[in-house]
Amino acid sequence: MSQQQEQLAPQEQQIRAFQRHCFETAQKHLAEKGIMPKTLVEKDSRFLAPLCAVWKFKAQNGKTYWVITGQLPADHVEVSAATTAREAIRHFSLQWQVKAEQLLSSTRLEKTQHDFAQLLINRAHGLYELYDKQELWANEP
Repeated sequence: MSQQQEQLAPQEQQIRAFQRHCFETAQKHLAEKGIMPKTLVEKDSRFLAPLCAVWKFKAQNGKTYWVITGQLPADHVEVSAATTAREAIRHFSLQWQVKAEQLLSSTRLEKTQHDFAQLLINRAHGLYELYDKQELWANEP
């Protein structure tokens, strides 16, 4: 094994571990919301290591969901809100900005709520930047 291959192996292992963690987090998030995942629609799901993953799951309730996980809060939405993973990223970005605005306009805002609102704003901006990077989506229909 060459020195370059030896250096790539740990990085590849980290990426696979992160992907596995994101996938498990997505399943757990849906289960916590009372949604039991049935199958993963792999061809529509996207993994943007080391930032996030957008998964498309068909659930046992007959509905299909986008789930976002990674270095951000896990969230989900029915697939009717977005037709592609890229559009799902934009949807989450916009929704998180709205949620943050609602939290910040609350009359009795606790520090944890304020911190969460700031996290949502930060991650929403980052997601929109991912959505806006044309080179990431060059192979998308």
